[in-house]
Amino acid sequence: MTQNKPYLMALDQGTTSSRAIIFDKQGQIVSVAQKEFKQFFPKQGWVEHDANEIWTSQSSVMIEALVDKDIRADQIAAIGITNQRETTIVWNRKTGKPIHKAIVWQDRRTAAFCNELKEKGLAEKVAAKTGLIIDAYFSATKIRWILENVKDARAQAEAGELAFGTVDSWLMWKLSSGRAHLTDITNASRTMLFNIHTQEWDPELMELFEIPASMLPEVRSCSELFCETTGDILSTKIPVTGVAGDQQAALFGQLCTEPGMAKTTYGTGCFLVMNTGKKAVKSKNQLLTTVAWKIGDEINYALEGSVFIGGAAVQWLRDGLELFKKASETEKLATSLEDNDRVYFVPALSGLGAPHWDQDARGAFFGITRGTTIAHMTRAALEAIAYQVYDVLKAMEKDAGKPTQELRVDGGATANNFLMQFQADLLGCEIKRPQIIETTAIGAAFLAGLAVGFWESREELQALWAADRSFEPDMSEEKRKTLIHFWHKAVERSKNWVE
Repeated sequence: MTQNKPYLMALDQGTTSSRAIIFDKQGQIVSVAQKEFKQFFPKQGWVEHDANEIWTSQSSVMIEALVDKDIRADQIAAIGITNQRETTIVWNRKTGKPIHKAIVWQDRRTAAFCNELKEKGLAEKVAAKTGLIIDAYFSATKIRWILENVKDARAQAEAGELAFGTVDSWLMWKLSSGRAHLTDITNASRTMLFNIHTQEWDPELMELFEIPASMLPEVRSCSELFCETTGDILSTKIPVTGVAGDQQAALFGQLCTEPGMAKTTYGTGCFLVMNTGKKAVKSKNQLLTTVAWKIGDEINYALEGSVFIGGAAVQWLRDGLELFKKASETEKLATSLEDNDRVYFVPALSGLGAPHWDQDARGAFFGITRGTTIAHMTRAALEAIAYQVYDVLKAMEKDAGKPTQELRVDGGATANNFLMQFQADLLGCEIKRPQIIETTAIGAAFLAGLAVGFWESREELQALWAADRSFEPDMSEEKRKTLIHFWHKAVERSKNWVE
């Protein structure tokens, strides 16, 4: 009966807010509710969330999205979940209470331990199994830190009393009132504990990171029945049938279903993902090999490059330096200048991600003079987002062996036309912004809908995607080379700052 119900709900649990979005059969947004939650920075380089606040914010927006448009819970065919990846939650199975705050993907507290592993020559072994680079970004060292630093945690874990989950697992545990301890293959592939070739938790990696197997959730595909919501959360039971980490969900939401198709999400960070089809392409350029999705028995792999600080740079200028009041002001500030006046910003506020992978880099402005204004610094921050995307896409093209013809984009910062045009100019390829920029949420909805027959096929989904605007490159090769030259000069000077 689920396919006769008119709506799907996507839970989009992000780094700074929780959202619930309800879609109709045409893929159009019917209702949206959003709630921000608190960020904790207990020490330099540490970032935490309150897992209970993640849950309360997410559950409240679910109800709000329904009530706001007078939609009944029994009109929802299924729920799809997409989430901030790598963020690590450990809780007690009996009480359901987290034993520590969630350690966020941006957190760098385990960087020194990661360096020790690399010095022991373990990078190649970990990469061969997981497709990942040893880095504090991923979940494994975060779990280990909790077990080592929370009183009695190690003993409780060994006794089978603790559960680990990325945010999707935590939400399903709460939605099912503790009945479901599950994850999907995309989130599992970001833990540094999962073998992407055998598609199983890897005993050797569990031993390396000293993590008991009993803590880990059961891994499923991205589009199948995971669990049902219990009646005490919503007035009726709704199946959860689609789960994917945010970047994989965005790739699917952009319908990059053919090998070679790529998208960039401009959010807190920036994430480039390229579909490589059934083949797990090993990167020679410091990119990650990851699972794109699994539907039925068919798995798709992807190359991914992560920029840690994208939109967060603008957020920092707004909230930390108070250079402007609204992020929407940045476009006007940037376009008030003819050029960047050779002012560059390297936003290594939590190290550098792909393709540099320097945990010890730190943020810096370069080229500042007496004539430098707020407009210059704002423009430099926007341009920095595009430069970082340029570096990752060029590395991706080397691995894929061919240039990118078009790049599909999504995320909040795509509303900034200056940034999108500058990105097209730098890359020298067409940028396509879709009509529905909530591609992460709609990707989760697509996966959930396919599992219950809300949509019959991927071909049916293709008809729902349409471009809102395309940006064509319009910059001379000489100017592009000059800009890139000074950007790379600035990046090199920001590296290896922490000793």
